[in-house]
Amino acid sequence: MKDNLGLYYYPDPADKKTRVYVCMEADEVHFRVWRDDHPQVWDRHGWVPYSAIEQAAGLYKEMGRASDPMRLYDIGVAKVLLREG
Repeated sequence: MKDNLGLYYYPDPADKKTRVYVCMEADEVHFRVWRDDHPQVWDRHGWVPYSAIEQAAGLYKEMGRASDPMRLYDIGVAKVLLREG
């Protein structure tokens, strides 16, 4: 999907309050989260490269955290969106 902020998908199709936007910068997919109920998330957090998300996921795993950042950021969906624009 696309709006004035760019290309996006819903990480949880049942939750229309959260969108993950995607773009290509420096030959790498970047992600950015927008939340309807927390607009400051968009303002406070810029575009994050996929490699940084993978790194963070590894650190979360090492620390034994139950949450997995990779569940929110879907590289496959992002690539399809960017290809089909």
